[in-house]
Amino acid sequence: MNIMSFHRTIKIRLFESFLGSMIGSMIFPFMAIYLSHYFGAKNAGLLLLINVGVGIAINFFGGYFSDQFGRKRIIVFAESLRFLAFFTMMISNSPWFHSPLLTFFMMTANSVCWGLSGPASQAMLMDVSKPEERKTMYSIMYWANNLSIALGGVAGGLLFKHYLFELLVALTCASLLTWVLITFFIDESYKPAPASRVTLGGQAKKMASMYTSVFRDRVFILFVLAGLLVLSMEFQLSNYISIRLAKEMNVQHVFGLSFGGVEMTGFLRTENTVLVVTLALFAAKMAGKWRDRIVLLSSCIVFVAGYAVISYSNNILLLVLAMLFATVAEVLRVPVQQNYMASLPPNHARSSYMAIQGLNFNLAMLICSITVTISAFFPGFLVTCIITGIGLIGILIFFAIAPELDSRTKKVSLEIVKEAK
Repeated sequence: MNIMSFHRTIKIRLFESFLGSMIGSMIFPFMAIYLSHYFGAKNAGLLLLINVGVGIAINFFGGYFSDQFGRKRIIVFAESLRFLAFFTMMISNSPWFHSPLLTFFMMTANSVCWGLSGPASQAMLMDVSKPEERKTMYSIMYWANNLSIALGGVAGGLLFKHYLFELLVALTCASLLTWVLITFFIDESYKPAPASRVTLGGQAKKMASMYTSVFRDRVFILFVLAGLLVLSMEFQLSNYISIRLAKEMNVQHVFGLSFGGVEMTGFLRTENTVLVVTLALFAAKMAGKWRDRIVLLSSCIVFVAGYAVISYSNNILLLVLAMLFATVAEVLRVPVQQNYMASLPPNHARSSYMAIQGLNFNLAMLICSITVTISAFFPGFLVTCIITGIGLIGILIFFAIAPELDSRTKKVSLEIVKEAK
């Protein structure tokens, strides 16, 4: 199966997501530096916290509105607002006008857009994709996302300081192109049943009822929780592991190169990115040789074991090998895990389910923040045990719900076959 066989919506989303992510990666990872320069480090941290909090809150509204009013309508609205936000950011950092405060407000507006469009975009991909092509689709999206972030990060490091205005011009143009593609070339993938007019209070009750039913879906909630716990292992590299290596790892010489803790952290990140970009396109084919349950569970075990070693060892060879195994496991795990995820939500509530699943990133960062805090009070071995224990709990949850995951995935496939007939 190749990309040309995908639904037009998938191909358009792949293109505009890659372009937007690459240009965005040139700017947004460096905005903490921008804010700290103008507002101070303490205030910058608070502003970023507000930014994240707004995105999380809006995420729930985005999921509900998409299920009530359709995917495309919500995405078009969000992309319209995003274009205005990026245009304002561009003007606010132009040679003619400069306003860091307005720039922050537009960053927050962008977080609102992500909260609105994120669940709808994920649900739309589920709407238009076939079960047999989802692993390939998610593998390609995973590869494209990592490649765009890698390219954008390198370019941003070189250009952000002196060419912010030019980068914002490019981001604004990319946003306009995205709006055009979605507005005129993508069809609505989900048309909800006509509903009677409901008051604002009635909508609030319906929204609460919708998310109550999502949280009552035991298999889905456990699946999200397990994924969150396993994912938090990877996020430790940018948090506790990087801090530990910087403090504990003495300079070592390999092939004429000197590696301290900071250099080792950078090398591990580069290794991870290069391996993902190299292997992700082949992930679906490799994973297709075994049952999804076996791939999910075995890859999680190797992944957690790899990051357990990275969280404790200071040996260069062990660190490099552990990252190799962990990344191969990650590449195999992601498309299978996302394929399972796509089979869990009912059609009428896909966006609401994706809103809950979308909290994984922020909650994983919260776990990492707690880990950094407790590392100041406990020895490294105990912190490694805690980190590894978190990952193992995730694996045990996957083990416990694996039969039900297979059952629901099979049921969805049978329903699709019946509808096709």
